[in-house]
Parts: sequence; C-alpha cells; structure tokens
Amino acid sequence: MADVDQALDDAGLKNPRVRDYVRHWAELTGAERVEVVSAADDARLIEESLAAGELLPAGEGRYYSRSYHKDTARSEERTIVATSNPGDAGEYNNWRPSAEMKPMLEERMRGASKGKTMYVVPYLMAPPGSPLEKYAVGVELTDHRTVVLHMIRMARVGVQHVENLDDPDFFVRAVHVTGDLENLGQGTDDDQRYFVTVADERTILHFGSSYGGNALLGKIAHGLRQAAYDGWASGEFLAEQFMLIGIEDHQTGRTYHVAGGFPSASGKTNLAMMLPPDALGDRYRVTFYGDDITWLWVNPDDGRIYGMNPEFGVFGVAKDTNEKTNPTALESVGSSSQALFTNVAYNDETQEVWWEGRTPKPPEDVTGWRDWKGNLIAEREEGDDSPWAHPNSRFTTTLANVPNVAGDFEDPRGVPVDAIIFGGRTRDREPLVRAITDVAEGVYDGLTLGAEATYAAEGVEGQLRYDPMSMRPFMSYSESDYAAHWLKILGEAREKPIFAHVNWFQRDPDDGHFLWPGYQQNLRPLLWLLQLKHGEVSGRRTPVGILPTEEELNLEGVDISREDLEAILTIDVDRWRQEIDHRAEHLSAFDGLPEEIWAAHRRIEEALRDADD
Repeated sequence: MADVDQALDDAGLKNPRVRDYVRHWAELTGAERVEVVSAADDARLIEESLAAGELLPAGEGRYYSRSYHKDTARSEERTIVATSNPGDAGEYNNWRPSAEMKPMLEERMRGASKGKTMYVVPYLMAPPGSPLEKYAVGVELTDHRTVVLHMIRMARVGVQHVENLDDPDFFVRAVHVTGDLENLGQGTDDDQRYFVTVADERTILHFGSSYGGNALLGKIAHGLRQAAYDGWASGEFLAEQFMLIGIEDHQTGRTYHVAGGFPSASGKTNLAMMLPPDALGDRYRVTFYGDDITWLWVNPDDGRIYGMNPEFGVFGVAKDTNEKTNPTALESVGSSSQALFTNVAYNDETQEVWWEGRTPKPPEDVTGWRDWKGNLIAEREEGDDSPWAHPNSRFTTTLANVPNVAGDFEDPRGVPVDAIIFGGRTRDREPLVRAITDVAEGVYDGLTLGAEATYAAEGVEGQLRYDPMSMRPFMSYSESDYAAHWLKILGEAREKPIFAHVNWFQRDPDDGHFLWPGYQQNLRPLLWLLQLKHGEVSGRRTPVGILPTEEELNLEGVDISREDLEAILTIDVDRWRQEIDHRAEHLSAFDGLPEEIWAAHRRIEEALRDADD
C-alpha cells in the first residue's frame, strides 16, 4: 500500500480535507503508490510516458497516443447526474439517486488501481483571483499518466490551488479509475462503465475509460455539469458550452466580446479561432478566449454580463481541421507546442500525424503509416477505405499556444459580453443571422436550438435534434429550473447582451451548394449584430427576429450571387410555421417551464400566423 502521508508531505499538501480524501480513495482503490503532481512535472511525466510506450514522438515537442479502440468518445448513455433530490431530474441529465450510484461506483473502483500509481492532480478551472474561483477548485485522482498530461494542458495544476481555501472542505472531489478496458463490455448489456457527477455533494466518480471527457474530470464533468449545478444552487452564475471571442475594431478603438453555443458539428471551434477576412483584416482583429466552455455572471460594479473561459487549454477535434477551415488551430499545435494528438493516423518512420480533412487526400506513400488502431495502412486489403483517423480524434494544447489568444485571457475579472449567439447546422429555415432584442425570446431561442439530425434525411421532414443552449449532454438539473436560472441571471443585468441566431450552412435546394462562404466571412454578420446593438443599423423586422438588409451587411470582397444573398437574408414563413409546431412539442417535455418562455413562444407563433407568405 502507498505511503499516502509521506507523499502528501513531500508535495507540501497540507489541506486536511484534501489529505483525508486522498487517503480514503488510495485505500479503496488499492493504489500501490501516490504521487502529487503540478505543471512543473510535465516534462518528467512525458519522458516517463515515452519510455513506457504510452506516448510516441510526433515531431519536435509534440506527442501521440492511441486509446483503446472501444474507448474513443464520451458515452452519453453511461453519463449520469446523481443527487439526493428527485426534483433535480430532467429530460436529458440521466438523473439517478446518489444513494444508488455512489455504492455502485465504489464497488467497481474497489481494488481497481492495484499495482498502479494514483496521481493527485490539484487544479483550478479559472484564472486565480476570479470572482468564481471558489467554485473552480478541484482535486482529480487518476491512475492514468496520460490523463495527467492532458489535465496539465487543460487546467491550472498545482498544490497552491487547494491550500488556504476559505473553506478547506469546499473543493470538487473528482475520482477517475480506468478499469480493465478490454473487459468492461462497452456497448453491451453488461457494460460496466459509469460516469457519475454527484452534483449536490460536488463529487465526480468516473469508472471505465481513459478518454477525453470521460477522464479529464476538470473539463466537462466539473467545468460544465458540476459548475452548472453550482451556478444554479448558488444563484450566482451560468456555466455553458459556449465559445468566447473578442472583436477589436482598430478604427474606433472599441473591443466587443461574443459568446455562443453551437451543437456538435455546427462550426463552434472554427468560429472561435477564425481570422478576419482579408478585406477587413486591417481594421478588425478577432481574439480567442475559448472554444468550449464559458462561465457567465453579473458584475455588480457595472451591471453587465461578464464571461470567462475556465479552461487552460483546447481539446479540439482534429477531423477537417486544415489551412482553410482553421489555420489558427494548426498553428497552435505546431512544432515545440507540447501538443498531444489522440487517435489520429501516425507514421512510425517520419513521426508525422494525419487525419481526414487535413489534406484533400491521404499521403500517397503509405510507408510507415498506421491508422488510429495501430494497423499498417500498407497491409490493408484492397478496397478498404475506412478512415485512417478516428472521426473523434483530438489535439490538446494550451491556450498560450493559440496565436490569436486574447491578451487578457487570464484576467480574473473576465470580459463584458456584448452578444450571445446560438447556431445550428440547418440547410433551410434559419437565415444567416437574426437578432433578438428581448431577453425572454433570446432564452427561448436558446432552449429551442437545434441541428439537423441524421434521421432528418431518413424521412422525418423538418425535424431537428433539439439541443438547448448546446447543453443537452451536459445538463445537471431540470430544464425548467435551467430556463428560470437563465432569466434570473439575465434579469439582474442592467445592460443586457443582444441575442442572435446564426447559420452558416443554408444550402441551395436544387444543387446543394452552400449559400454562404463561411469560415473567415462569418465575422461579417457578427459585426452587423454589434452595430445593431449600438444603434448604428436598424435591420428589417420579421416574426422571428431582426435581419440585416443587403446594404447594412458589409460584403466587401465576398463572392456571393444575388440569389444566394437574397435567400440567406429572408425567412420562409411556411417553413417557420412548421418549425414553431415542432418547438411547442419539444418544450412541452419540460414540466414547469417559466411562463415567460411560453409567452415568448406565443408571441412568435402569433406573428408567424399574421405574416404574409
């Protein structure tokens, strides 16, 4: 058994509650030794991982790993929020009673780290000195060294974050035990994996994975699920799956900040890391704060909504990342970045990495190339065109590596948020941008955010997969309370952000081409939105929001036809009448939804009914 006290003494970890917590789980899991880590241990841990074959070199200062082939993504069906209050149950949070889940997880974890090192990772999911710092402190215990390396890139790691807490007991207890990955029955009726957030006890228990959101407990489990619950329970803040960017206008000297939620595959990371279009590059600069999580609160000094990215790094999807879609991301994982790549293709001889979309075609010379499972491409049977990289392959890098990271990304005060946008991937009904100036209607729009589901192409005409605020997989309490909490926080602000819905993916119904060029050009509708907020343009009112006129939208240097432009700046009233019925059905699943949300729905429904076709 590990000498826990000696390990904690050697690391200078004195917090008595943390020490009790580490002792308990070291004994229960049977860990052979305990090691407390900080960011200063990164280089040593990398060398140990290389020596053990857990990592492979991917060029100078970059590294590659493969996960078990059945352990490649978050598992929503095995992810559970547990509390002692049945009233916390919602449509999406897979609620279970904590009295049932905690003993189950403890039994699975008992003795499961025998012969392994338990790494103690004290971390902070916020810049030091943040007004939300007390909600950001956690300690992850993990028996997987690669998980530690990812955590060092995704959070601020060090003993100092758990010492001298106002309440030494107020930290998130996050326990990760990998388990025997080859014998967990992934995807079967005998699946042993469970990923549980015991939200009212601020405890996270994850068993049966070493991958991403299942194992980096500071990220999704703490940064979204637990933080969302804490924000609601305290009444102080929102924790959302939002990107956060700054837009600097060199002509006026003003800087704006935009936060936004997008369901998966709807362009969130590319938007967060975008560069301004060439024609506007001299005047505007886009700065990066984060692509995945934003905490939002009201600053009592000026009454505005403020936001911050609690993460310290980027855990990005590699697929389709290239010089056109996201040159910023590529630069952030360049030589000497200390970036980690997971489940991409790897060349044994050249130490190169590749993924689908990195280049139009895979490398022609397949010598040395292995797919994400480790199989040699050269030994594939003729006609085998399966992906070289897993579709959910990833890169992990620190925020400091992002070339256009905001200069104040570590400012504990956060930044004032001027606009909150939502965007889903839809080929029709949603125009390029529609602004919403009413708070309840803005929250309503977020609650009815959706993207085209796979089954939409299989005959369910017009049906979206709704993803409220893009938080469907991360909800930790009931949707009705969630809506009420949004209205409360926004209601306390003396100056409200403007809301908007954006859509880069509208297609021509005949030949299927995208009507809007996207990528860098997506800055243009955001600029219009900010002009609208400040009274510089007025737009055109429709039943579902304010749309830009052609004259108001800066189109200098944009290659778009008159017909396509007209299509993305109008709405199809008949299509929206169909959509409003789907929204009513979707919202009806949330018992006790605030009347303000239903009133917003009825206003839009009535306006659509009275509109000209």
